Amino acid sequence: MVARMAGPRETSEQTRDFGYEEVPAAEHTRRVRDVFDSVASRYDVMNDLMSGGIHRLWKAELLNRIRPRPAERIVDVGGGTGDIAVGLARRGAGNVVVIDMTPDMLAVGRDRALDRGVLDGPAWIAGDAERLPLADSSVDVYVTAFCMRNVTRPARALAEARRVLRPAGRFFCLEFSRLALPALRPLYDAYSFTVLPLLGQLVAGDAESYRYLAESIRRFPDQEAFAAMIADAGLANVRVRNLTGGIAAIHSARRL
Repeated sequence: MVARMAGPRETSEQTRDFGYEEVPAAEHTRRVRDVFDSVASRYDVMNDLMSGGIHRLWKAELLNRIRPRPAERIVDVGGGTGDIAVGLARRGAGNVVVIDMTPDMLAVGRDRALDRGVLDGPAWIAGDAERLPLADSSVDVYVTAFCMRNVTRPARALAEARRVLRPAGRFFCLEFSRLALPALRPLYDAYSFTVLPLLGQLVAGDAESYRYLAESIRRFPDQEAFAAMIADAGLANVRVRNLTGGIAAIHSARRL
């Protein structure tokens, strides 16, 4: 069955959408952590299966846009299994900090970085995107990929991004977004709500987590609405680049 198309819905400070279900904010945080604990060991394999490998092209485009410099300090929020952090290191980044709330994801990322020959850094820290364990104005680049829609209060996470960025610091967010071609939406929905849970069950033994991930995409603000949230957080020069017809998008901005 194809799930309904649902736009983002405002919830109170006490509640948050967990997919299509409204839950207490504290429970949302726990349930998201449980999802990623469940899928950590198979997360990258599932990403390849779900996207046909296209997520790697999206991440390469993100890294190309960042163009890290050796002297910059970069924080990768929700960095999980380390694809972005390793890519940054290979492009010359000298100081990368990965922050993720799921210890199992961090462990996978650490091990894979070593397997890929990245021996000096990144630093791997368990932490919350809404309360980053970093000083004010302490990083040059804030990057997050496929994390923001899972944050309990995205507005707070965006405010944290501004807090930790130095003046002129750069912000980048790669996230699933709203398909720009309406004619393809029925096919996209059928794939998201039928094929993805089936793949999740077959490969990771967890259909429900992948059903949540599909639902969370539909609940996340579209490109324009998310750009407005970034501006409301106090970041400037907000730009949007659609990827694969808007299935994903890169939002970028600066702290003035």
